[in-house]
Amino acid sequence: MSTRAARRPIVTALVALALVGTTAACAPQSSTGLLTGAAGAGSSAQQSVQGTTQDSAGQSAQGSAQQGGTTSGTVTAPAEDCSDGLPPVASIEPDGSPEVTSGSTMAEIRERGSLRVGVSADTLLMGSRNPFTGDIEGFDIDVARQVADAILGDPDKIQFRVITSGDRETVLEDGDVDIVTRAFTINCDRWENIAFSAEYYHAGQKLLVPSTSDVRGIDDLAGQRVCAPEGTTTLERLEQWDGVEAVPAATHTTCLVLFQQGAVDAITGDDTVLAGFAAQDPYAKVVGDAVSDEPYGVGIPSGDADMVRFVNGVLEDMVADGQWEQSYDRWLGDALGDAPSAPEPVYGRTP
Repeated sequence: MSTRAARRPIVTALVALALVGTTAACAPQSSTGLLTGAAGAGSSAQQSVQGTTQDSAGQSAQGSAQQGGTTSGTVTAPAEDCSDGLPPVASIEPDGSPEVTSGSTMAEIRERGSLRVGVSADTLLMGSRNPFTGDIEGFDIDVARQVADAILGDPDKIQFRVITSGDRETVLEDGDVDIVTRAFTINCDRWENIAFSAEYYHAGQKLLVPSTSDVRGIDDLAGQRVCAPEGTTTLERLEQWDGVEAVPAATHTTCLVLFQQGAVDAITGDDTVLAGFAAQDPYAKVVGDAVSDEPYGVGIPSGDADMVRFVNGVLEDMVADGQWEQSYDRWLGDALGDAPSAPEPVYGRTP
């Protein structure tokens, strides 16, 4: 029996446990509400992060660390400006430290008593339901908690709405949530409908391979089968490499099952998604330099410029007081290496 075959029952059990955790009807902490509805009820086991690729402005500080063949760090790349002449990651500059002023969007949230946040419940390490406690937790959730704490004085005063990737713009446009923290890539097209905070994490397309693999990046994949979700630019980009057999699947989770069965040799996707898989599978590792730029931002309704400024102030404080690095270390450090420098905020947009 091969090593991969021998470990398959163990790893599959881990994946099953994670999926059960996303669908179980576990009540969150008493101070945290879970919104229900069509978007929330239909999101279990959905594709965690769309493998889309958008250009981003290269003003993030470069940082890297090695762990198990993994290079971690923010990536810089030239970007095409949006129709307003600004790079996609340019946001609205905050007015100093975040304050809740009378008549503001934040004051309305404080009066309501909770922050409504669109999140994932099945993206391990970024936003997923803990099967033992019922809490939704991860790097994205830590960002939401910081915003809630700044507005309400309590990071637990959040009503989570579990949404799919496709729901993210809709729930903001419909006013169903105040913000979205769900591995939300900033791009020009989305700026047409909603607003974004400054970039708070810079993801990129990498590879998940067996821990014994000699593969170090895309260039080493000739003759190998690599899985990516169908209908995504992640898969389209994979098909650009000669000798690589692209294997489409319905979701990243389906790719993981194929990987554990030995039906594919590697999985490609955002490093945040792959980090979650590596956390479930001790016989897998994330490798390679990022071959795309995925700047994550907090999604905010387009008319709430004061909320954009406020969130950007919260993000600046989160970096300055070490909370950003602590959150990275807790959720992503084991899979992606030591914390890189947090992305440098880019401003210049006006309401």
